[in-house]
Amino acid sequence: MSQQEVKQELYVDQYTLGLVGPDQEWAGTVADGGTITTYTPPGCWGPMITPSFRGGHEVTRPIRVDGAEVGDAVAIHIRDVEVTSMATSTGSMAEREGAFSDDPFVDHRCPECGTTWPDSIVEGTGEDAIRCAECGANASSFGFEYGYTVAFDHENAVGITLDKDGAHELAMNAEEVMDIPENARQHPILLYEPDGMPGTLGRLRPFIGNIGTTPSVTMPDSHNAGDFGQNLIGADHDYGVETEEDLEKRTDGHMDIPEVRAGATLICPVDVDGAGIYVGDLHANQGDGELSLHTTDVSGTVTMDVEVIKDLELDGPVLLPNEEDLPFISQPYSDDERDAGQELGAEHDVDVNTDMGPIQVVGSGATVNDATQNAFDRASELLNMSEGEIRGRCTFTGGVQIGRLPGVVQLDMLVPMDLLEERGLDNFVSEQYGI
Repeated sequence: MSQQEVKQELYVDQYTLGLVGPDQEWAGTVADGGTITTYTPPGCWGPMITPSFRGGHEVTRPIRVDGAEVGDAVAIHIRDVEVTSMATSTGSMAEREGAFSDDPFVDHRCPECGTTWPDSIVEGTGEDAIRCAECGANASSFGFEYGYTVAFDHENAVGITLDKDGAHELAMNAEEVMDIPENARQHPILLYEPDGMPGTLGRLRPFIGNIGTTPSVTMPDSHNAGDFGQNLIGADHDYGVETEEDLEKRTDGHMDIPEVRAGATLICPVDVDGAGIYVGDLHANQGDGELSLHTTDVSGTVTMDVEVIKDLELDGPVLLPNEEDLPFISQPYSDDERDAGQELGAEHDVDVNTDMGPIQVVGSGATVNDATQNAFDRASELLNMSEGEIRGRCTFTGGVQIGRLPGVVQLDMLVPMDLLEERGLDNFVSEQYGI
């Protein structure tokens, strides 16, 4: 990674081949306080069926933030997420035996000629369409266990699932319908033309599934989380690790948290000089938990402002979602609630701290319980509180939400503003929630 001209506004439309890490080429350098706009291809299914990819997503090359150094944090203010795809296909996956070694997302190989990470061509449509350029065999690692195709309305407010004829019609023009960017290298998943549960209407609310900062070691972009990362332990490929402790170098960019959308602020650790912000895996919608393990992958643009926070050491992301996305119990207090609290405090002769702000600490791990423990550990370190106090505050003023099964969570809590001030977070919380 080399130094580059610092720009106040930076546009990014270059991507990696499924990897994040310090050996990836910079997309450019943005000023502290500058604006980044990315044009991103779909995540998940497209890279998953394209055997030259080393990971399950196609994210942007890392973006250097001027002045960001190891031990700092960067605040990413997400201003806009615009979907440019007109349709997509998704569903639950079935692995194709022989098309990979240890991990179907990572170490692809042609099941016929044995070429690793082979180049591929498209012949026709359907689940046999992705062919090894060397021998012509079906080289994709995945098919659908149950799949469906979704078309979006022009305002991206709702989507409907299509029948066999509708799915086939879109598959015939898959790249244009999905708006695959010119510099992307994935095959569009619409080619598979699944047609499950036709005529189902769903609400759309776009968000970013994989966004964050570059880890200090190279890893598959889809595995930059404590749950997906488990597949790297003991794996016999270029990105395998030996122990659970090796996964602590992750930065948890792959969250699949629906609240990471326009209007939210995400605060991320800086583990390499320059931070290396990257973006990918846009989704048109998702229910909590991502229960099929995949959802509506789309192309689109993301606009975000970035800001360096000096000397704020984090072990993982902190999310400040839109106020409307906060659970009722962890929303900022209203004036009436503050007044009622002060009256109750006077009645019981106790000082009442009504100057509180919400944060969400992201945790990840092999299971939801492991992810929650990881979030407890991160919150304890961030706020210098015992785990018991963290658990108490989260029970009384917050809770835990599931971003993705098996193991990504958001730990909600209201935190005293003077404590947030000590950690350099008070201004961000105040700006986000008008307190």
